[in-house]
Amino acid sequence: MRFYTTQHKFYCGIDLHAKKMYLCILDGEGEVRLHRNINTERETFLAVIEPFREDVVVAVECMFTWYWIADLCIQEGIPFVLGHALYMKAIHGGKAKNDKIDSRKIAVLLRGGMIPQAYVYPQKMRATRDLLRRRNHLMRKRAELYAHIQNTRSQYNLSDFLGRIAKPQNREGVVERFDDPSVQNMIATDFAVITAYDPIIAKMERDIISMARHHDPVAHALLNTVPGIGKILSLVILYEIEDIKRFPSVQDFASYSRLVKSAKESNGKKYGTSGKKIGNAHLKWAFSEAAVLFLKGNEQGKRYRDRLIKKHGKGKALSILAHKMGRAVYFMLKNKKPFDQNTFLRL
Repeated sequence: MRFYTTQHKFYCGIDLHAKKMYLCILDGEGEVRLHRNINTERETFLAVIEPFREDVVVAVECMFTWYWIADLCIQEGIPFVLGHALYMKAIHGGKAKNDKIDSRKIAVLLRGGMIPQAYVYPQKMRATRDLLRRRNHLMRKRAELYAHIQNTRSQYNLSDFLGRIAKPQNREGVVERFDDPSVQNMIATDFAVITAYDPIIAKMERDIISMARHHDPVAHALLNTVPGIGKILSLVILYEIEDIKRFPSVQDFASYSRLVKSAKESNGKKYGTSGKKIGNAHLKWAFSEAAVLFLKGNEQGKRYRDRLIKKHGKGKALSILAHKMGRAVYFMLKNKKPFDQNTFLRL
């Protein structure tokens, strides 16, 4: 956890919403110099903080509307801090809670050097990262439709005639295999939506790959040297990391990627783990997928997995492999070296 400890003359805490934002500005002595609810407009915000522009820092909690104010502060040369939502539990505590109270608590945390920082993702790659996340969202929706078709087959205890319906040529005649007209309508609807998804997702992938060449072609090429990490997983990892230098150590990267569990203990006693939702869920998914795909047609990798299974069990073995791949990616990107399977399996 990183805290913002730089001292300033004024500290501005903002409880930010889509249409309104509550500002609280404290001076170095902790006295409230401004406490006001305003519209979320650039000109209004700049006008309100103008008397404090000589030395002011702005902080907001990380929620979906932070992009515009972060970009505005960077453009105007105003120090900006993005508070980590899950760590900032102090804001949600207390007997009473409203926008006015929350804005002051953010300002107080900022002034006291106790506001936990989230990463302010740079504007240059942010939109492409969000496009990639949207592509993955649509892929999951399409996968749900495939699963629904297969589950419907199981409901009616039909033979496994469907095959790989992800391929368009294998979808012909599937609807007619069901007897009930309503079921046929349902399956036909699923296929219609899947057919609509296919060209949209294909175009998104082409556009993302084209844009990725301009952002970090070296890192993209290095990630593609890892067995199991293809064009999409490499892009997910690349855009979720952005810059490997922002992680001081491999342990920090593994923790951010949710590849390790955080121990919860007190007075020398262990109480399990905590912090499962803190970190990057997209990297967790990418490395978990890569661990499974790494084994496909990889006999050397399968032998290594079998040794892990004998010692830890199947589920834990795949988690260990995903963690190991995350560590390998960290050092690959840091040292600008391609993947070496012999070294990977020997460590």
